[in-house]
Amino acid sequence: MDAYGRFIGRYSEPLADGFVALAGLSQGGRALDVGCGTGALTSRLVAQLGAEAVSAVDPSTAFVSAVRSRFPLVDVRQATAEKLPFPDDRFDVTMAQLVVHFMADPVAGLREMARVTRPGGVVAACVWDHAGNRSPMSLFWRAVVDLDPQARDESSLAGGRAGHLAELFRTAGLSGIESTVLTVTARFGSFDEWWEPFMLGVGPAGDYVQRLDTRRRGELRDRCASLLSRPGSFDVTASAWAAVGRAT
Repeated sequence: MDAYGRFIGRYSEPLADGFVALAGLSQGGRALDVGCGTGALTSRLVAQLGAEAVSAVDPSTAFVSAVRSRFPLVDVRQATAEKLPFPDDRFDVTMAQLVVHFMADPVAGLREMARVTRPGGVVAACVWDHAGNRSPMSLFWRAVVDLDPQARDESSLAGGRAGHLAELFRTAGLSGIESTVLTVTARFGSFDEWWEPFMLGVGPAGDYVQRLDTRRRGELRDRCASLLSRPGSFDVTASAWAAVGRAT
């Protein structure tokens, strides 16, 4: 839990603010957070709609337990996007922040999100722009490929390239689809503060680092440092593709 927050939380928290604003929540509505993780988006939904109007799911037992403890009045369940444990037409808005690219079947997951959303209700998702080298991990993967040209980065993940998230929405049967870019900035006090979260084994980047021996890990660290080449504190700006559609 703490590792995930340290790795991506400083980006996902401000991203959730822009994502909620994009969805256009209305008082009195019910919302579902699909793939809630540590609750970055859940917290914004609770703040706007009230805890009893919010539900959340995640396949991780640890995340479900943590979000239940954080928001006792939120209906939090362990489930995947492809099999949501709710009846048809239950929610006014269903959202997935930084989740579509990790779904086993993104189209099936989006169809399920549409199924549990009332006709005309909002379905929204966002994914880092991995293919456009605008994700929080882009510089890291650039360093990886410099040292290991055969390494597989995150650029091919679902939704992470221009137009693909909207295409997935269309394939899933959503209507009135609009796509945009959400951009956030995180500040780091030093290179070590930026590098340390990659050592925590979180996500594809963390998995890659964990597979390296001590020498290769040191080489990667040095390559990242040379690419950043910023003494003292610095900012990292990241952008995500976001799509909003309507359930039919």
